[in-house]
Amino acid sequence: MHTEISTGIMVETVALPSEFLDRTVTINFYLPAPGTRPEETSLLLVNDGQDLEAMGFDKMISYLSETRLVNPLFVAGIHGGDDRLNEYGMLAGPDFKGRGAKGAAYQRFIVEELLPYIYSHYKISSFKERAFAGFSLGGLSAMDMVWNHPGVFSKVGVFSGSLWWRSKDQDAKDYNGEKHRMMHRQVREGEYHPGQKFFFQCGTQDETEDRNKNGVIDSIDDTIDLMRELLQKGYRDGKDMYYLQLEKGKHDVVTWAKALPAFLKWGWRGKGEE
Repeated sequence: MHTEISTGIMVETVALPSEFLDRTVTINFYLPAPGTRPEETSLLLVNDGQDLEAMGFDKMISYLSETRLVNPLFVAGIHGGDDRLNEYGMLAGPDFKGRGAKGAAYQRFIVEELLPYIYSHYKISSFKERAFAGFSLGGLSAMDMVWNHPGVFSKVGVFSGSLWWRSKDQDAKDYNGEKHRMMHRQVREGEYHPGQKFFFQCGTQDETEDRNKNGVIDSIDDTIDLMRELLQKGYRDGKDMYYLQLEKGKHDVVTWAKALPAFLKWGWRGKGEE
């Protein structure tokens, strides 16, 4: 374990062995200020923790905390591994190319290895609430994790999420977006989970693909369509869901760094702006 203090907060880097993933997972823990009461602290897990490092998350969370723009957060940045394309999948199974085959194993790592480690190592009995977030394919993974574990997680942040994830090639003659986009179908066939909230972000330059030729890139279409599915389940726009579209935003760390503070203030708004 490596510990360093920068910008007023403590960051601990841990190498956590995982039986489910058969590898050691690097995790950066961004700890709340000393003396913060656990019952006032929320837990946020973030896929692709290496991207948090790249965007200088320690400075970001330090500023937001010190100015009381966000309430206390305990953040775990989970680094993606060499087999990221398989680990960041869905519990329902792999996509049409077999990607995401370790999605179920990754979710077991989170629930059965990482969470117990956090509670035990940091001697925390409970958090005010628990949330998950991710970028791109990590956003798909985070959404799937939260949706399938409503008793564990109450909020999710999906940044440029790979919500196109599908069970059939879109070039197939019988491809149907309503049927074959796996996350959309999962929500449609699932149940309403009281208390869950969803944050989605897309950039207008996230990609260039426009499969239905409607003048809107696929990543935005896929995100809006998923929000429509959530609306049909009973979630309320503006109350349970929030959508942030960044003009000229791209599929990159720079864009996600601009969007992340909005997510943090949406989910855990402090008194600094009152």
